[in-house]
Amino acid sequence: MSSTPTVRVVAAVVEQDGRYLITQRRAAAVLPLLWEFPGGRVEDGETDADALQREFRHRLGCEISCGRLISFVSHPYEKYAVELYLYECRITAGEPEAKVVHAFKWVTSGEFEQHPFTPADEASMSKLLGIG
Repeated sequence: MSSTPTVRVVAAVVEQDGRYLITQRRAAAVLPLLWEFPGGRVEDGETDADALQREFRHRLGCEISCGRLISFVSHPYEKYAVELYLYECRITAGEPEAKVVHAFKWVTSGEFEQHPFTPADEASMSKLLGIG
């Protein structure tokens, strides 16, 4: 029996004025149109902070600084497992725009449940908020 491949993914928790930045995956993406904290896959030889900065520039067109690790979850999907590292981040330059995401929103933690999240992000969010 072969082992399931693991994908290291980083995501940013960006909070401003009591609201959090979330992004909606594109219709053609894996897990289409689900919501998530912005981020993406860590490439070989890349640090988590480098991956977050690259993904933010690519997907939202702005610059961020990466702070402390605030959550980690491992979530199995059918063909792979995701190790999701959630970092506290802040925008340092530019304003977010939907470049390579379907949409983005600023929401309060109370509004999270109104948005269907990817399973890994949902598990991470529940851990973050102390739910479940």
